[in-house]
Amino acid sequence: MHLTTKTPLSEDLKRLIGQPVSAIDTPALVVDLDAMQRNLHRMAEFAQKRGIRWRPHAKMHKSSAIAKLQMQAGAVGVCVQKTSEAEAMFAGGVHDIYISNEVVAPSKLARVADLAHELAAERGQLAIAVDSTEGVRRLANAMDDRRRRGQPAVIDVFVEIDVGQGRCGVRPGRLAAELALEIRRHPALRFAGLQAYHGKAQHLRSAQARRDAVATVAQDVQFTRKMIEAEGLSVPLVTGAGTGSFANEAASGVFGELQAGSFLFMDADYAANERDPAQPQFEHALFVKSQVMSSGLLHAVCDAGHKSHAIDSGLPTVLVREPTGELEYLNGGDEHGILKPTGGNQRVPRLDETVWLIPGHCDPTVNLHNLMIGVTGGLEQGRVDKVIRVDARGALT
Repeated sequence: MHLTTKTPLSEDLKRLIGQPVSAIDTPALVVDLDAMQRNLHRMAEFAQKRGIRWRPHAKMHKSSAIAKLQMQAGAVGVCVQKTSEAEAMFAGGVHDIYISNEVVAPSKLARVADLAHELAAERGQLAIAVDSTEGVRRLANAMDDRRRRGQPAVIDVFVEIDVGQGRCGVRPGRLAAELALEIRRHPALRFAGLQAYHGKAQHLRSAQARRDAVATVAQDVQFTRKMIEAEGLSVPLVTGAGTGSFANEAASGVFGELQAGSFLFMDADYAANERDPAQPQFEHALFVKSQVMSSGLLHAVCDAGHKSHAIDSGLPTVLVREPTGELEYLNGGDEHGILKPTGGNQRVPRLDETVWLIPGHCDPTVNLHNLMIGVTGGLEQGRVDKVIRVDARGALT
């Protein structure tokens, strides 16, 4: 495993490498590199056996080092959601990037065009999603401005259709076909296919509910493809899917690329889903290491509050381990987490004990940290192997 950082580490961080896990100060975002590698292998094997492309979301880990590790394992590139995330990935050496989101502000589109040409110079490729005629024309104007300067790069453009998320995207069918035709009118744009991501399906708890939702997605995609092909255009690729449902998209026969990304760290919310036996079994690999800072008769308090983990998908769960036993994490505010024994456990953690938290939602949790501490050999007896910079932390534009 080769993870590199693009800027020098501080002397304190350099000294941390090789030290036991107990040397990691708290609260800290910790990656179990062994578990992450197993998750990576299982996903890569799944995609390879089915002959389907895999383009994971780098918005999850926001690290160019991890992105390159995924590409070494077989990913064709990465997805991001923001222009600044794409810029951070490129700065870290990633050269196949898809902004799977709409960008309409002229200032941002100028950056998109610049990045497209910078990637082309490195024999890379940039792609982007659109869902409006105006968005297509603004993108074309930004690209044409660079072409007038002698930079003839072409950007791949996906038409996003709303397949149930109720967020961005045009309705499946005629409107999508009209956008594909508009893309064809502009020399700097290349129609690359359809973006069909159903985010809500990822968190439907039952496996059957997810299968049913994706079956409807497949019908919408097939209908839209027929409408586009009737206009004399081919649909080179359909891309989408996430950690909750990717086996269903892969089996649908209409998707050529999977965007699943959270499986790599596997947060508490995804773990709450009923497992679909068609998908590999993934392990938790992302944790917040915390320390008990106060201990009473009925509860203890750890030093990891909401500033160390996102709570949009619920509070973190506590990794069950000896000697702390089963614990419930309760809201303690920005800097504190309240821990209460549960599940028959009567023991309150003592002062200084380590408690490992599993974030409810990995993506925004990572965005709260500058660094991830990568350990090998397990959380109990392991050692620090890598310090991984969160290159795109705060990359919101």
